[in-house]
Amino acid sequence: MKKDIILAGVGGQGILSIAATIGTAAINEDLYLKQAEVHGMSQRGGDVQSNLRLSDKPIASDLIPEGRADVIISVEPMECLRYLPMLAADGWIITNTVPFENISNYPEMKQVMDKIKTRKNHIMLDAESIAKELGTVKAANMVVLGAAAPFLDLPYNALEDAIRAIFGRKGEEVVNLNLNALKAGKDQAMAQK
Repeated sequence: MKKDIILAGVGGQGILSIAATIGTAAINEDLYLKQAEVHGMSQRGGDVQSNLRLSDKPIASDLIPEGRADVIISVEPMECLRYLPMLAADGWIITNTVPFENISNYPEMKQVMDKIKTRKNHIMLDAESIAKELGTVKAANMVVLGAAAPFLDLPYNALEDAIRAIFGRKGEEVVNLNLNALKAGKDQAMAQK
């Protein structure tokens, strides 16, 4: 098993929580894990990107070679476009469709979506609306992670257990909200797949 994942978004969207959830699940499944430094997290609204590599064999480098990423998980649609050259031909794009317009020349959403659609394997969903229906837009990152779950080669229950471990200190309500967001995202992906 080998899975190379690019996480993309902007500061404040929960990229670190996605990375922590996947990483915890991978370690609990006795997989090797390498993660490149998360860039941009010091600035809310700044671009954030991370390489996350999982394998059942030792991993030499924490960086994913161009054209070799299996999955791009993006909480912000334009940020996904930055990393398209990194995606393997048969790789999957999982992206939120709601923009975080933090620049004055943000492109038209139709252009962004059309570019994403040029790749055969993509799941696009309005993670913010789904999360809001569940109780808080803050869970949009877990909705996106849930949509990516079928493409990560990790047992779904390992992701659930990771959420329980990471959010447990915040209480049962927060844990359940994140579990529900994960499931809602997974259900959306399965409907589009």
